[in-house]
Amino acid sequence: MTLTNWAGNISFGAARFHQPQSMEQLQDIVGHSARCRVLGTGHSFNRLADTNDDLVSLRAMPSRIVIDTVLHTVTVGAGTSYGVLAEEIHSAGLALHNLGSLPHISVGGACTTGTHGSGNRNGNLATAVRAVELLTASGEVLTLDRTANAKVFPGAVISLGSLGVVTALTLDVQPTYEVSQTVYEDLAFGPALDDLDNILASGYSVSIFTLWDRPVFEQVWVKGRVNPLLSTVAPSVLAGASAATRQRHPLPEISGEVCTTQLGVVGPWHQRLPHFRLDFTPSAGEELQSEYFVDRAFAVPALRALDELRALMSPHLLVSELRTVAADDLWLSPAFGHHCLAIHFTWKPDAAAIAPVLRRIEECLSAFSARPHWGKVFDFDPAYIVAQYPHIADATALAIHYDPTAKFENEFTRTYLRR
Repeated sequence: MTLTNWAGNISFGAARFHQPQSMEQLQDIVGHSARCRVLGTGHSFNRLADTNDDLVSLRAMPSRIVIDTVLHTVTVGAGTSYGVLAEEIHSAGLALHNLGSLPHISVGGACTTGTHGSGNRNGNLATAVRAVELLTASGEVLTLDRTANAKVFPGAVISLGSLGVVTALTLDVQPTYEVSQTVYEDLAFGPALDDLDNILASGYSVSIFTLWDRPVFEQVWVKGRVNPLLSTVAPSVLAGASAATRQRHPLPEISGEVCTTQLGVVGPWHQRLPHFRLDFTPSAGEELQSEYFVDRAFAVPALRALDELRALMSPHLLVSELRTVAADDLWLSPAFGHHCLAIHFTWKPDAAAIAPVLRRIEECLSAFSARPHWGKVFDFDPAYIVAQYPHIADATALAIHYDPTAKFENEFTRTYLRR
């Protein structure tokens, strides 16, 4: 059987696929492997996880969710999905600072690639990591902690799998909270750019969707963190856009019933911050995805530049999404050192057709020093990407230190972490 990623655009080249059920089995697999990579839930759209030798999934490993109410942390197995983790910690009266749009992705995969939620003050999902449990090439299981290993920790969280097998992560948690979600429709493009900062600050997490086929943002999803002492009624109009009166899906032709509850109805954080419900499991991802991070200072000029490419982009698009991500200090984070606007594209599943579109988009966004999401489809020259990360040499040195025989290297990591 051919093993593919979620979207089906990547067929993995591994000679062997493993699903260990214990740490001992995992150590044995790693110990006997010449080259080894870890596959999360398969939501990457490129060959980041690929290998010609041993591909490992951690989804059959024993469930591990350990809550520490004194330190305000949870330690979770890397193969656990955010949806499962969120329900567990919510039942204990706790919460994460943010979630991605799809709760089905694994904690380890999301953090290792710098995947994000949204919000002016919210860093990507990896910024919640306090400690990384790692199985190294030598078979040693060690923990790298934010405090005890402060010098190398920024390189250990978003590592692209180059240090070893991330077996567990310890995340910061906080008291549980509630969120209301309101969708606004038909936000005019020009006025939106004139008021972009206020629109993006109108909620705890804000997503703006467009098809790039007309000068309108079709939907704005505002997720507001609820203060129990204040009114939770969302305004009926946002920058000229009216609140929707029915559940919406980012794709206009699909029912909104598969999405988390909208219409301003208050609910638990883990049932509002994702776009899609945990009980709706996509059977396949008939799409491709690209995403670029641009410094917030360049957000408006970058969007105006993309406006010139509407006729090129829109025939190949399913939808495009804009979200903000707060700056962080993680060496390989696309938001390293900059508050960012993430410009996301969900494409129709035709790689050949979108290739020239990506080249034009990247020519446009390179003027603003855009960084691509590590797990999406992009076409930037590797030298350009390397130049965007001031600590990429440190990340390479860290990989050499923990994996001196390059057991966890593949073509993708070799391209950017030039050992």
